[in-house]
Amino acid sequence: MKDLARFSGKAPEKAPSAAPAQSTSGSPQVQMVTISEEEAGQRIDNFLLRVCKGVPKSHVYRILRSGEVRVNKGRIDQTYRLEAGDVLRIPPVRIAERQAPAAPGAEFKILLEDSCLLVIDKPAGVAVHGGSGVSYGVIEQLRASRPDARFLELVHRLDRDTSGVLLLAKKRSALTNLHEQMRDGVTDKRYLTLIHGDWQNARQHIKLPLHKYSTADGERRVRVQDDGQAAHTVFSLLRRYGEYALLEAELKTGRTHQIRVHLSASGFPIVGDDKYGDFTLNKALQKAEGERIAFKRMFLHAQQITFTHPDSGKSVTLKAALPPECQRFLQSLEKVSAAQGQ
Repeated sequence: MKDLARFSGKAPEKAPSAAPAQSTSGSPQVQMVTISEEEAGQRIDNFLLRVCKGVPKSHVYRILRSGEVRVNKGRIDQTYRLEAGDVLRIPPVRIAERQAPAAPGAEFKILLEDSCLLVIDKPAGVAVHGGSGVSYGVIEQLRASRPDARFLELVHRLDRDTSGVLLLAKKRSALTNLHEQMRDGVTDKRYLTLIHGDWQNARQHIKLPLHKYSTADGERRVRVQDDGQAAHTVFSLLRRYGEYALLEAELKTGRTHQIRVHLSASGFPIVGDDKYGDFTLNKALQKAEGERIAFKRMFLHAQQITFTHPDSGKSVTLKAALPPECQRFLQSLEKVSAAQGQ
């Protein structure tokens, strides 16, 4: 077993200002941590769950309920929000000996970086974070490549097979501000997607409630369900390619798999979608045929985001160009359409 003295799970920030107690015997020790300005505002349970990587969630809540966790020598409950300068006592806890392999450091194409934001162009096929069978993702790789970063957190998420604009915060204040903007509908997210089917309308609103559930093997899925969460997407037709159509999707809400499920449920599956798409079509598209080249990913790309900068208060619009493999596929479909006189 390893103890928490090294704070191996606390990747986003530097070591706490209060040096943790050391143990020559290898047994876990009480840790005293002084909360920094960047850590302030978090609920105590969320802070502990992030710091105590490998410790079961049930155990974290047990030490909170029992009073073993103290703030400024006093007992607190799980809803307490940490303040700058708080001295946090973390009792001896053990984390599993077997840890996930360390993420290799990596950098991605940067669209914007300043003192409070990092915005990248995420490639398809890369998860944004570890979990669900993935050892690490973008956030772990960026933290590994930036060991001196005091704070680095995802502002939002993209599916593993979705490419495009991804926001990360370098300050907690920026993270909180951007989350508020998203809740208030201030941010404007636009995606490009290629669907199969006879799409007719130049502009179409789809409002279908979505319900999250897990399959028997634990895979996360979403379906349209009357008592699900309200979800609203606006689709604009950009161009037709024979039996395919390129659409712009504007998110009015930000539900899990929203674009994918809204299109699938409406009879227009996204090309290459391995969860909600046309599996027979996807398999056929993986092989070239005539002028049409092979295509082996999901055609969903986060092209643009507009938000208010947390520091300057100015409106910022960032764009990520459609990846080359998507551009080449569209060009091949254009050739097919031209040959067929469409």
